[in-house]
Amino acid sequence: MSKLRVGILGGTGMVGQRFVSLLENHPWFEVAVIAASPRSAGKTYEEAVGGRWKMPTPMPDAIKNIIVKNVNDVEEVCSQVDFVFSAVDMTKEEIKAIEEAYAKNETPVVSNNSAHRWTPDVPMVVPELNPEHLELIPYQRERLGTKKGFIVVKPNCSIQSYTPALYALREYGPKLVVATTYQAISGAGKNFAEWPEMLDNVIPYIGGEEEKSEQEPLKIFGKVVDGKLEKAVSPVITTQCIRVPVTDGHTAAIFVDFEKKPSKEEILKAWKEFKGLPQELNLPMAPKQFIQYLEEDNRPQTRIDRDYEGGMGISIGRLREDTVFDYKFVGLSHNTLRGAAGGAVLIAELLTAKNYITAKE
Repeated sequence: MSKLRVGILGGTGMVGQRFVSLLENHPWFEVAVIAASPRSAGKTYEEAVGGRWKMPTPMPDAIKNIIVKNVNDVEEVCSQVDFVFSAVDMTKEEIKAIEEAYAKNETPVVSNNSAHRWTPDVPMVVPELNPEHLELIPYQRERLGTKKGFIVVKPNCSIQSYTPALYALREYGPKLVVATTYQAISGAGKNFAEWPEMLDNVIPYIGGEEEKSEQEPLKIFGKVVDGKLEKAVSPVITTQCIRVPVTDGHTAAIFVDFEKKPSKEEILKAWKEFKGLPQELNLPMAPKQFIQYLEEDNRPQTRIDRDYEGGMGISIGRLREDTVFDYKFVGLSHNTLRGAAGGAVLIAELLTAKNYITAKE
């Protein structure tokens, strides 16, 4: 099939750059438009990014000379793409408005932003966990008055390090979870050159992160009722979110109680055998083995394990019974791959496979 034409909104930032890198040789998608702030518009992509290229691989040659468009020129961008990824850096209200403007221009939006995560008819999806939430799209289209346009969002990057592990155990009824996340600086869109005060330092606060980490898993565990997403009431989750001096990879220390306590062997079997629709459909970005368990006492480690399955897999370790809770374990996910751009690309692949995203006439 001919490739679908993709626009990247906010393409000059760190997540936008990750989209550019991931889509360089994608079998289904090709970057047709890069849009950014008015100050970047009219420049080549290489000029607009300047010395701020943060990816470990070089900027793709095919992208360097693309002329960046003004993200506010919605109709012009929409006329040249089949769908867009959104990674814009704006206020929450501005993001809501511009993403709806693109959707109302009959252009599907796959968003990396948090602005629409609690809009009742906007699916927030981890493709392996809750693909059935895409059933909200027809209801959202009805509200927006569109035939093709809609918005789907990916959840917070930090919850990917533990929510899949809990979701795989849902038959045992996880009921109480204490999670402490240790989050890489790339989650703030920065590297050590830009943020030298993070060297040899830990900051025990990330604005807004704890509320997201406690509430967003309940939306993923929730269900579609009368055209809206009804979040789950359990597990009850409490978190602390800490910034640590790591480039990439969010780690989580998890304590969990169950309604029906499984054996350690049952937990490990559930993790090993867990797969979702992306694996069944063999989507290009889907990890073959979504969750891996590492037996070594000193794993998972960010430097060694964050790139598991191309950064799209989840690594778990140190599962053991606890003196207060039923079990405790450690999880790790790559925050800018599975947790950001890679997760969004996988959502777009699922939407394409399910015919929610199609080529425009």
